[in-house]
Amino acid sequence: MKKTFAFLLCATSACVAGPAAAADHRFPSHPVTLIVPNAPGGAVDILGRLLSERLQKTWGQPVVVMYKPGANTVVGTDYVARAPADGYTLGIVVTSHVINPTLRKTMPFDTLKDLAGVSMLVTSQIVITATPSFAAKDLAGVIDIAKKQPGKLSYASPGSGSSMHLTGELLKNMTGIDMLHIPYKGSGPAYTEVMAGRVPLLIDPLFSSMPYIKSGKLKPIAVTGKTRDASAPDIPTVAETIPGFNVQSIFGLVAPSATPREVINKISADVGTVLRSPDFKARLAEVGLTAAPSSPEEFDAYVRDEIAKWAPVVRASGATAD
Repeated sequence: MKKTFAFLLCATSACVAGPAAAADHRFPSHPVTLIVPNAPGGAVDILGRLLSERLQKTWGQPVVVMYKPGANTVVGTDYVARAPADGYTLGIVVTSHVINPTLRKTMPFDTLKDLAGVSMLVTSQIVITATPSFAAKDLAGVIDIAKKQPGKLSYASPGSGSSMHLTGELLKNMTGIDMLHIPYKGSGPAYTEVMAGRVPLLIDPLFSSMPYIKSGKLKPIAVTGKTRDASAPDIPTVAETIPGFNVQSIFGLVAPSATPREVINKISADVGTVLRSPDFKARLAEVGLTAAPSSPEEFDAYVRDEIAKWAPVVRASGATAD
């Protein structure tokens, strides 16, 4: 009798566990929400909409893009960190994700403990440009001018604490030069001032700068990634002058940290398939983005390493959250 009862209990347990396991295998079985931590418009919005369209086809379920801007992406990412850990709420993160833990005095979530990496999504280049009349034509010339006139050479960025600002600070740290940072409220006024010659240098995304480079309104100095960009192969890298220098804008995908690993792995694999498709890569290239899929473990390691990389740069710069 005991054996019969035990058998029936095991059989019942299997019946209960079976559908749950099957549900996991069938993920997703209902709509998924993709949080974009910025206002509509711009590269992250474009990426979010492109990714949602492809994943919707892959999964046969709606993938709804929801905008949660605020506090330099913290508001949107906090929404993801607090969401049910079931894989049905995902969030896009950008470069500020690895800068905010040092830049902001308080954070509503722990970047490393409360969020799990799903995959790196894409990267994009940052470029240093100059007003056309600027004396230097390359990075070595910029460094030479800065060394001869400590603290007098200035560069513009779209805001204090932005990845573009901190790219300039990292350049200062690695070369020992002293440049003055001029922050603006967004890229628009920064472009105006540099093209007019009132500020000699600008650091901003390559894609945004290319129209002005092509029209001759800005002089390209160097891109900040470790390799030259395919869209502008004639522009050298900073690393060609300063070995080891590597800064790129990044976009990644995260989920609440307690999300089952099998669900995270499935999402990561499906996202990777989308990112590796030739037509999707071509569409990304049109907006200055390069597909860079990774495993969840690789993206988690990247986030840890980048937080450690930027912490001393942020502290040395004296930047705080706007």
